[in-house]
Amino acid sequence: MPLNKKSLLSFIVALLLATPITAYAHVKWFAEVEPEKVPIEQILSPFFITFAVLVAIILAVLSQIMDYFMKIPYAEKIDNFLNGIRKYSRYILKYGTALAFIIQLVSGTMFAPEFEITEVWQTVVMGIIILALLIPTHISTKGGAFLMLGLFITVWQDYGWFYMLDYGFYIAIIFVLFIGKTKLEGWGFPFLYLGTGLSLCWVAVEKWVYPAMSLDIVVNHNVPTFGFDPEIFIVMAAFVEFVVGYLLVVGILNRILGLVVTLIFVSTTLLFGMTEIIGHAMIHIVLIIFIIEGVSFYHPPIKMHKTKIDQFVFVFLNFIFILATFILVYYRFA
Repeated sequence: MPLNKKSLLSFIVALLLATPITAYAHVKWFAEVEPEKVPIEQILSPFFITFAVLVAIILAVLSQIMDYFMKIPYAEKIDNFLNGIRKYSRYILKYGTALAFIIQLVSGTMFAPEFEITEVWQTVVMGIIILALLIPTHISTKGGAFLMLGLFITVWQDYGWFYMLDYGFYIAIIFVLFIGKTKLEGWGFPFLYLGTGLSLCWVAVEKWVYPAMSLDIVVNHNVPTFGFDPEIFIVMAAFVEFVVGYLLVVGILNRILGLVVTLIFVSTTLLFGMTEIIGHAMIHIVLIIFIIEGVSFYHPPIKMHKTKIDQFVFVFLNFIFILATFILVYYRFA
């Protein structure tokens, strides 16, 4: 059946309404139970496998109808407007990062709510980073990025590499800030897409491996499950997060995804309050950049395949492969 503007618009609205609002709540920040890894057989249940195949098919189809989204009323005008403000993207990242660090410093944390500032030197370094990013020169920006990397490494040493993979997008942000005004500048935003997408995928797997933490959040915060059983709802919520991360990596619908995820983050703030604001302020800045940039600078992997059928098969098999790889790697080291 041919797609038309009205059906596509209805699809987007349905996606917004059906997306679980807890998909992006970081379970480590809110769960009141200890993480307990479930058997791999429980993760790879018949429902999980069936849902994974269904999602892979939907994504493969989605890759074939992307062009239709531009035919939605006012979509082209909005697209042209966003194209016109791309020149401000790097400034948004620079000053947005400074704003996120100010929020963290005021709350007594670094990078995320669970990393509390415990030493005076950490406060000093955070302050210097903020000042360096606020100074409108690329030299000071590089200095701020260098200090961010050093501070991130100290936290990494305290919590371990596995734990800090949740926040791998900070490495991408540091990279973008550091290579500004250099020959490598063009690699910045593609790396930001890749780093953010992989971080979202990684965090999503946590909800499958440690479902008790997510279940605790759903129960204690009275999160609506839209009629689904809480355990099934958690599986679906994690799939939403994983899919968003995957689509950012393969370069499909980045502007729409940025808008959808931003709206979801706003809704989760109503449930989880200040902790959510502190933890996701930096992600909000990144999503604003995704909304502005789209895939203008990015050659998505899907474009390697010229025919529709090749693109369909690529997205389907690639999603299943990446999903399986993330689950096995996370489960092995969890």
